[in-house]
Amino acid sequence: MGPSAIRYAQLGERITSLGYVVHDHGNARTATVERLNEGDPDARYWAEIRRTCEELAEHVEAAVAGGEMPLVLGGDHSIAIGTMGGLARAHGGPGGVLWLDAHTDINSPASSPSGNVHGMPLSVALGLTGDARFEELPWPVPMVEEGRTVLVGIRSVDGGEREFLRKLGAHVFTMSDIDRRGMHEVMEEAIALASGGAFLHVSFDMDVLDPEQAPGVGTPVRGGVTYREAHLAMEMLADRDVTSLEVVEVNPILDEHNQTGSLAVELVCSALGARIL
Repeated sequence: MGPSAIRYAQLGERITSLGYVVHDHGNARTATVERLNEGDPDARYWAEIRRTCEELAEHVEAAVAGGEMPLVLGGDHSIAIGTMGGLARAHGGPGGVLWLDAHTDINSPASSPSGNVHGMPLSVALGLTGDARFEELPWPVPMVEEGRTVLVGIRSVDGGEREFLRKLGAHVFTMSDIDRRGMHEVMEEAIALASGGAFLHVSFDMDVLDPEQAPGVGTPVRGGVTYREAHLAMEMLADRDVTSLEVVEVNPILDEHNQTGSLAVELVCSALGARIL
């Protein structure tokens, strides 16, 4: 339902008004969760998530091959595994990622308190889960480089993730960093750190925003990015070598009058060059 909510907020029309040509590849197939067996409780629904991600990777790879900029809509953040897998396959190796999120999403089946795969996509992309199920995939693993993996807006970290991050070469900017340094300075450094690889992907989880701005998310965390900080971050991407963008975790069941879906459209447009004047 997340992609439908974003489309309903006139995503295609708004992007077209900026001078782009939009080619909607449609949705990757997903089954109704109530009809599925969750499988291993340490990696719930992984079999179905993997199938969806493999289809999504094909869409992303085809878009890159056709000279298009992939824009992926979601939904659960586990789809980032398919997005980054398709990018790594299309570009022939690992690239960089800007991960704007309240959470680090770098759990593994062994460390995750919930077993939800949407808390694991970065560790899968880095090839660091220590679990063969997440390493034997139909695209290069790792999909992104440690030194070009940059997280922004973090404010909710599980204990296992905290220990994991201390050993990694990834870069993390928490909300405290944004409070002290300001969004402009943080994003300038984050973009520089993530750039220079085979690709530069931006993964924007709507829960990086404060829940007052984006209520329609599955795991809201108070004290997030403001409306203007989010727009500034996306505006700063418009003249950079960003190769792909995804906007995820829009849940219309939890939203208020599609406020979060509409904001997602605004932020995408800012990343594509929309300005006040």
